[in-house]
Amino acid sequence: MYYRLFRKLYEREAIRMCQKCRDFVRDGQRILDLGCGPGIVGKTFQEFFRAELLGVDIVDRRVVDIPFKLSGSSSLPLKDNSFDLVLISYVLHHTGKPKVLLGEAKRVSRDKIIVFEDIPDTWISGIFCRFHGFSFDKLFRNPTKTTFYSEREWKEVFKQLGLNLLFSQRVNNFPVKKELFVLGV
Repeated sequence: MYYRLFRKLYEREAIRMCQKCRDFVRDGQRILDLGCGPGIVGKTFQEFFRAELLGVDIVDRRVVDIPFKLSGSSSLPLKDNSFDLVLISYVLHHTGKPKVLLGEAKRVSRDKIIVFEDIPDTWISGIFCRFHGFSFDKLFRNPTKTTFYSEREWKEVFKQLGLNLLFSQRVNNFPVKKELFVLGV
């Protein structure tokens, strides 16, 4: 219901995300949308880049028709190096084990991981992030406590996992900083 209600907003944002990634995604690539949620972002990437797409999530909340695989375990039921690109769009703060998820993304990606993430860099954005986390956890009965990292903390996580930060850019600033990270595997 929630995703259907705000679908047009999600679609507009997904187009902006594709435009920001234009230099990093080639047409026809095989993309994994990890934590695809309603599938709107993945579907937009699929159409924008004429890509082959697979969405994966722990619960099926798709509101668009994309190829989908359910995966509730910490290891993805996918072969090593089976995707050109892994897209992780505003998902990492919803998992209690972002390092495990990033490690799996690294395992299944041949080339890059693209991460979009909320960054609480001011007191006001910290309040918005906490409210978002609380409301998401209640609305979707998320069993894992939502946790937000600073930009510096994310960069340290990427370094610990041996991921190369190829590019980062603030893509939005209000009410919460949203950051794009492009990682080489």
